[in-house]
Amino acid sequence: MSEFNDWNRKVIDEFRANEGKVGGTLEGATLLLLHSKGTKSKQERINPLGYFRDGERLVVVASRRKDGFAPTNPDWYYNVIAHPELTVEVGTETFRVHATVAKEPERTRLYDKMVEMAPASVRRPLDEYRHKVKRKIPIIVLTPTK
Repeated sequence: MSEFNDWNRKVIDEFRANEGKVGGTLEGATLLLLHSKGTKSKQERINPLGYFRDGERLVVVASRRKDGFAPTNPDWYYNVIAHPELTVEVGTETFRVHATVAKEPERTRLYDKMVEMAPASVRRPLDEYRHKVKRKIPIIVLTPTK
């Protein structure tokens, strides 16, 4: 198992053991567990992601920070695009959502909202991130389904 997968597994285990809360570098972060299906493998993948609420919707950012600011989207993004009917875990709740990629001007509004809501320690790096990468960082909107 890769170092990244091992780290993800530890976060997932801690999230589930503590009703959606984790410590360490993620302490105080608002996290969800995104269950997606691999684009090619069709195997379930689970990714812990930071999110914020926009009304009833959950919003995640397809950022990828690895050795600085990565120029590519994270792998989970492609899974979500290929299979937008997903499951999320938020706290102790598990429910279905439909994922869409926010289009302009909503994309910028949601990114600005994320920066505004971020803890002071990460607000500036988050804001700078969108200007340092050459790609438009996708904003994914997760709308609960019945």
